Amino acid sequence: MQHDAAGLPLSLDDAEAARLWDGVVAAFLAHSAATPALLAEALARAPGFALGHAAQGLFLSLLGRRELDPAIDAALAAARSAEAQGGADARERGFVDALGEMRAGRMFAAAARLEGIVATHPGDALAAKLAQAIRFMLGDAAGMRALADRMVQPHAGFGGDHPHRGYVLGQRAFALEETGDYAEAEGEGRAGLELAPDDAWGLHAVAHVMDMTGRAEAGVRWLAGKSRHWAHCNNFGGHVWWHLALFHLDRGNLGAALALYDRRVRPQPTDDYRDIANAASLLLRLELEGGDVGERWEELGALCAARTEDGCVVFADLHYLLALNRTGREDEAAALTARIARDAQGLDHDQHEVCAVAGLPAARGLNAFRAGRWGEAHRALSLALPQLARIGGSHAQRDLFERMTIDAALRAGDVRAAEAALARRCARRGAEDGYAARRRAAIAERAGALRAAAFAAG
Repeated sequence: MQHDAAGLPLSLDDAEAARLWDGVVAAFLAHSAATPALLAEALARAPGFALGHAAQGLFLSLLGRRELDPAIDAALAAARSAEAQGGADARERGFVDALGEMRAGRMFAAAARLEGIVATHPGDALAAKLAQAIRFMLGDAAGMRALADRMVQPHAGFGGDHPHRGYVLGQRAFALEETGDYAEAEGEGRAGLELAPDDAWGLHAVAHVMDMTGRAEAGVRWLAGKSRHWAHCNNFGGHVWWHLALFHLDRGNLGAALALYDRRVRPQPTDDYRDIANAASLLLRLELEGGDVGERWEELGALCAARTEDGCVVFADLHYLLALNRTGREDEAAALTARIARDAQGLDHDQHEVCAVAGLPAARGLNAFRAGRWGEAHRALSLALPQLARIGGSHAQRDLFERMTIDAALRAGDVRAAEAALARRCARRGAEDGYAARRRAAIAERAGALRAAAFAAG
């Protein structure tokens, strides 16, 4: 029997296979583009390694793509076959069980299985990272925080000599930020990077802190010139560039944000939902600030037209709908909205409940926004906002929908509703940012115009 870099036992007899597996884990923690190739090499060396097959299925599940279901099924079958032949210990069987829960649409149960591994097998950074990734998709900030806090307890096995402690601190930094502990989150993220300079997740957690606390200038300084920290990344690197674009946008530098869109955020027309979300979100934010994005929506709309029936992640569905609406694809937008409505009637998948409480009202709000029915858009989006965290993603990502809610009220001429929505947004954040300052000015201007009109009429 071999052991991994953290000292955990592996159902492997081959030292080279164990070495390859260590590379897979380190690459996944660092969001490295090399992860799939390393995993393929490890499984070629050890085809009966149940944990490797389970990890492959879980990695694919995180991509939220319906066409990957056959590959996920194949990974699950291979993992169970290897397990049946004695190729898994209790810890490794937990990963197989977690994959089974994910495949069945029971994402909360999958995360709980992985957290059980962390509790019973101290030092398992892969299980912890996967659990956080799933809870992130579920928008479960409290769950992320609870796990992160347990991971830094002495009994958790992630002490100073753990080879992946830097990544663990990066995970905790993000959980702290999403639950509003901004100062501790920033300190944790910076400390993690000292141990793991390639931890793009921890780096981006600090960027989140700066976004939420209205420190755009500091955010630019934090990210600009540091791309070496995420040059190794898969498409997560594009998301880090997205954060830099947001800081430029907050400062009112629309040109810099648009240039980053072309060069870094959307250099290639991929149809990964996370890439589409980055692109659609940035384009719409630019337009809300009066920017002209030209024909950039078109390639997004064409890709999203093929994804109306996915139904894997509500967060993805809503960003697909944004692109469909902005490119006038009314039939596809209607089909996507209808599918969300159908899913909202079901209880056989965790995301179906999300459709009911947040996805469907948000979709209706986006459709009304597209049609210029501002009052209706404000009402529908306001209905979705209290449960919007359930769609997944971060505060920074979901902020787009809050901005649309505020702007819909302003365009409807409902100054009080706009002011109330802006106040709620500011209360949920750590400070007022550039967007809030600009909208406060717009609200004051609109209120003054209404008072002047009333005075003239009276």
